[in-house]
Order: sequence, then structure tokens, then C-alpha cells
Amino acid sequence: MDNIASVRRYFKAWIDRDADAILASLVAGGTYQDPSTVVPVSGEALRSYVNGLWLAFPDLTFEEESIGETGHNTVAAQWLMRGTNTGSMMGLPPTGKAVSLHGADFFTLRDGKIETVIGYFDKGELPRQIGLDVIVQPAQIGPFKFGISTSVQTGKTQEPGAFSITYLEALDDATVKTVREGSRASLVDMLKMDGFIGAVTATIDHRMVTIGAWDSPEASRQVMKQGAHAGVMKSLYDGTVAKHGFTSVWTKHRINPVVVRCETCGKTTRGPGEDRLCSCGAKLPDPAPFW
Repeated sequence: MDNIASVRRYFKAWIDRDADAILASLVAGGTYQDPSTVVPVSGEALRSYVNGLWLAFPDLTFEEESIGETGHNTVAAQWLMRGTNTGSMMGLPPTGKAVSLHGADFFTLRDGKIETVIGYFDKGELPRQIGLDVIVQPAQIGPFKFGISTSVQTGKTQEPGAFSITYLEALDDATVKTVREGSRASLVDMLKMDGFIGAVTATIDHRMVTIGAWDSPEASRQVMKQGAHAGVMKSLYDGTVAKHGFTSVWTKHRINPVVVRCETCGKTTRGPGEDRLCSCGAKLPDPAPFW
């Protein structure tokens, strides 16, 4: 079999969602690498990678845009990947959005089989197309460290009566992912709990914090007894995900009234009454949630 035919057989295995055929198209120990894998992967690690893509995009397919030999036992191929995000990706719920991603693979071959595949594509384009933010920022500048944050809102605008704060220092990058998945499941549980108002999470390097707003200290205790949060805390105590951490509940000392700006006259009003009217007579916009 010539080299171009070998590469086309490899792409057909991707289109057929046949992990065995993908691995069979490579020599023993053959490797695959792209911007998502960072390092070359082979064998079962490659199988896990392709299965993850098919889980996120069950209709994943490739269209050949160009292919040609570039030297002795080397082939280059340009492709267009299409698919619909109807499965979980990076632990997130599917968005249902379609993607169309251009890329190129460079192959080395030996005895009719692929020895290495190195793929190139815009790593940020795929998450952007399915509606995810792609933020480029430094990890640290002087005393400032940077990370990512998530807000969960119920739509309630009442004053919180208490805040729950959970902090974990994850062991490494892998356990950051484990804790994040557990935290996400815990937040889904919280949305079903009476007295929950909203929450904000932050991940900065291996430091992970969740701050939840509740209508009372008693309501906040539900999260310690129910659902995924108990599992996360068990992992803290058995030492499998974190170096250290703590949970706490903080009660209200003082919360100033919400300030609302009139969209007609521009005047701000502190703590508008039930009639929600500005002194100019215009109706004031709904206040933002406290948390």
C-alpha cells in the first residue's frame, strides 16, 4: 500500500469512529500529537483521546482538502473537521453547536504504516465555536496570580443572610480537574436547595475557592449533608485530591442597599421602594442580585 493510501485509511478510521483501526494504521509504538495532547500519545492513551472527541462530537467527520507526499515516507494532509457538540467536553454540558475547524496533519511512515502524526490547528477556535470563552492571560505578575471564575445565579435579589466559603489547595493539575468536576456537580445540587441564592467559584493555579450566598446560616448547612459536596470533602480528608483546605460559614454584619441608576434621568436611587419609581417619575430597572 502506498503512503497516501495509508494516510487515507487512517482518516477513514476516524470517520468510521473505529479506534482499533486507528491504532492498527500505526506502527507499534506509533505516536499522535496535536495542540490538545501537547505531548505525543500512543496506544491506549490515543484510544482514550479519540473516544473523548467522539463522545463530545458523536457525528465527527473529516473532509480531505489536500494531500500529497512531501518527501521520502512523509505525507502532508489538509482537512476540515465538522461535528456537533452533543456530548460532554472537558466535563461541561453539551452546547448543541456545530463546529467547522480547518487543520493539517504531517505524517512519517514506515513499511506502509504511520510512525508519527503531528497535527496543527487553532486550539482556541473549537471552544470559541461551541460558545466557550478563550482567555489568554499571564499566570502571575509579581504578587498577582490569575485564574478563572464561574458565577451561578438563581435570579434571587434578596439580601444574603450568610456566605459559605470552601477552599482547597489541589495536589496537581489532574486533581484540579477532579475537584472542578465535583464542584460543578455540587453547584447543580445547590440550585435545588431551599435558601440558596447564588455562588462564585475561582481557580487560581491549584487554589480553588467556592463562595455561596444563602438566606440563612441554617440553609447553608444543607450542602454539607447532601449531594456531591460530601464526596469532595471526603476526598479532602483522605488526601487524594488536596494538600489542605477548609469550609466555613460567615454571617451578615452589614450590607448596604443596592444602588439603581434611572435610565431616563441618570439619577441613582438607594434601596428603591416597591413602586420602583425614580423621583423623576420613570420606572427604575430591576436591581442586580446581591451575589
